Amino acid sequence: MPPGALVRLAPGLFVLLWATGFIGAKYGLPYAGPFTFLALRFAIVIAILALAAIVMQAPWPRSAAGYVHSAVSGILIHGVYLGGVFWAISLGLPAGISALVVGTQPLLSAVLSGPLLGERVRARHWAGLAIGFVGILLVLSPALDGSKLMALNPVSLALCIVALIGITLGTIYQKAFSAAADLRTGGVIQYIAVLVVMGPAALLLEDNTIIWSAHFIGALGWLVIVLSLGAISLLMIIIRHGEISKVTTLFYLVPAVTALIAWGLFGENMNALQLGGIALAAFSVWMAGMR
Repeated sequence: MPPGALVRLAPGLFVLLWATGFIGAKYGLPYAGPFTFLALRFAIVIAILALAAIVMQAPWPRSAAGYVHSAVSGILIHGVYLGGVFWAISLGLPAGISALVVGTQPLLSAVLSGPLLGERVRARHWAGLAIGFVGILLVLSPALDGSKLMALNPVSLALCIVALIGITLGTIYQKAFSAAADLRTGGVIQYIAVLVVMGPAALLLEDNTIIWSAHFIGALGWLVIVLSLGAISLLMIIIRHGEISKVTTLFYLVPAVTALIAWGLFGENMNALQLGGIALAAFSVWMAGMR
């Protein structure tokens, strides 16, 4: 596929693949602790990317700073974000609440991209961000009933907020310092760095028991191939070619696409309010992409 075509297709493919991550976590977490699950996932990804980098003779960073920048962005995006979300869900935080908290990332990114990256967010883009947030509220409305909100575990909610900060700062850091890194060797560095953090966490906080069921193996394989290799590579490409305030608006579509996948796979009902929310989320992404 020509590079230009991949850049054009990357946003849609990224949203579709990223949306399946919550479903993969739902299938896999009952069979392993969150850190054990992630550490195993990262170790497999390192082996695959390292082999690809060696066979394809991919270039490595030419300076120590290049290694450090890839490591920092990896710890923020893969470690803080995924670790926080997986830990929060394992403590009982509903996936809908988790998606809502993380779904505020476009707003937080827009606030920070100006002072940190010098990007200009125009009035219509702010309007699009606000519309998108209303959209995800509507999409997730069935998961936001009063009884679930009252029963929220403050610790799990705090972990999800930490995850939000991690993915926001991670994408900004990647854009600022590591956007040009090779996807293969940069990925190896990112995942090694996060495994150095995640491995000890798994050893210290969990018993490292894994129930090797078909559901777990399927979820692990999906998250390795589709998320850690496919979706993350697409995200790096999108960050390289776009402004952060616009790129992150794509995350508004993730709950909508996740809801559609759940409807198709599990027969979950979708009402008119949710369909309206999907339309608003799509409209917000279009507005954010306007010049």
